[in-house]
Amino acid sequence: MNLVLASASPRRRDILRQNGYDFKIVPSLYDENISNKPFTKGLVENCAYNKAKSILKGIDDNSIIISADTVVICDNIILGKPNDKDNAIKMLENLSNKTHFVATAICLINTKTGKILKDTDITYVTFKKLTNTDILTYLEKHKPYDKAGSYGIQDEDFDFCVNIKGEIDNVIGFPIKLFKKLYSQL
Repeated sequence: MNLVLASASPRRRDILRQNGYDFKIVPSLYDENISNKPFTKGLVENCAYNKAKSILKGIDDNSIIISADTVVICDNIILGKPNDKDNAIKMLENLSNKTHFVATAICLINTKTGKILKDTDITYVTFKKLTNTDILTYLEKHKPYDKAGSYGIQDEDFDFCVNIKGEIDNVIGFPIKLFKKLYSQL
C-alpha cells in the first residue's frame, strides 16, 4: 500500500520520515478553520477526515491517505493559527501561567477497502508566566504564524513550557504512537 500524506506540514513530514515511513505528499486544500469554537473531539476528527476526503479523488486505489488536524485548547476554546502578530500576542498572553491542552486528530482512509479510522490524542501543557519581552522576543525570532496556539514546542530555545503530560509529538503536530496504532488496524 502507498502512503499519502494530505498535508504540507513540515513537522508531520519530519515525524513520519524519522519513524521510517515512505510516503508522497498531496496537500489538502480543505479550509480547516475551527478557531474560537468550543472543543469537541468530533469537531477535530471531522476536520481531519475532511482533509483526507478532499484529496481522495485522483489517489490510486492501493493507498492509505493520512491526514491530521492539531489544535490548541485553552479554557475549552480552540485556538487556531494566529491571523497576525497582535493575535499571536493575545494567544500567548492567554496561555501564560496556565495549563492548556493540545489535541491532534488523525484520520486514515484505505482507498482499496474504503475503511476509515479516526482518533484523537491529547497532551496537557503548562506554560510559565510569560512577560511581554518573552512573547515579543519569541515571535520576532520564530514567527510561529503557521502554528496552532502561536507556538512551536520544538523551536530552538523554546522555554515557555514547565510541564508536559502526554506525547510531545502530539504537541508538535503528529502523534506517532496513535498513528502506528491506527495504521496497524488497517
